[in-house]
Amino acid sequence: PSPARPVPGSGTDPAPALAALREGYERFDPRAYLQNNYLPPRADFSSEEFVVPWKLRCLAETFASGEIRGRTLIDVGSGPTIYQLLSACDHFEEIVATDYLAVNREELGRWARGEPGTFDWSPFIRHVCKIEGRGEPWQEKERRLRGRLRRILPIDVHRPDPLGAPLSPPADALLSAFCLEAVSPDFDAFARALAHVGSLLRPGGHALLLGALGESFYLAGAARLPVVPLAEDDVRSALAGAGFALRDFRSYAMPPALRTGVDDVDGVFFAHAQKPLEA
Repeated sequence: PSPARPVPGSGTDPAPALAALREGYERFDPRAYLQNNYLPPRADFSSEEFVVPWKLRCLAETFASGEIRGRTLIDVGSGPTIYQLLSACDHFEEIVATDYLAVNREELGRWARGEPGTFDWSPFIRHVCKIEGRGEPWQEKERRLRGRLRRILPIDVHRPDPLGAPLSPPADALLSAFCLEAVSPDFDAFARALAHVGSLLRPGGHALLLGALGESFYLAGAARLPVVPLAEDDVRSALAGAGFALRDFRSYAMPPALRTGVDDVDGVFFAHAQKPLEA
């Protein structure tokens, strides 16, 4: 465990800490969150050294192998973003997006329906088409993702049954970006949440995680939200504890120019893990 980690849930009832966290999220502002994280300087596509191109390349390279595919991919804690689904959408018949907050589910629904006034993801889509190198017009990928984003569901990762009912059939792959560490009051809650969402995945299914390293808070409008400060070894041990075999692990150190005061993140991790086939 990292020495800086707070342990408010150790040996005590986690319910009050979770209730406080949920209350904080009532002030979450999707537009402010998008502005803080998905416009320049963080979303600068002029160099691969910036954080957003790094995240998109991790996903593009992992899906390019062709190994991760199937009928359904579930995205856990989608927030108001779709960039994490751009490489995935070519390999699945259906994408299931999920979020705890109705404001985020509404934002995703507006984008999926092509309503005016939603966040402009076209620079992200163009960039992914460029790095995938298939010469596909970006509008084609946008159309495909909108067509495959068929369900946007409420989720609570702190329940053993996060969707309130089992996903039937279970997902072939699971993706989660910057969710679990940002909604868990301590490491134990993070590890439990990972095990809970793992139950949505079929045996042999793949899990792709993007998340923050060494972050204790982030801002989203009036909301100042706590985060579990994770070290790389914390992520590895949580995956092992949830029964996953680690296939790939990468990390990115946040350069000083991207430390803009909207959070105190040290870096970002990418993990590809696989659920074992049941004997």
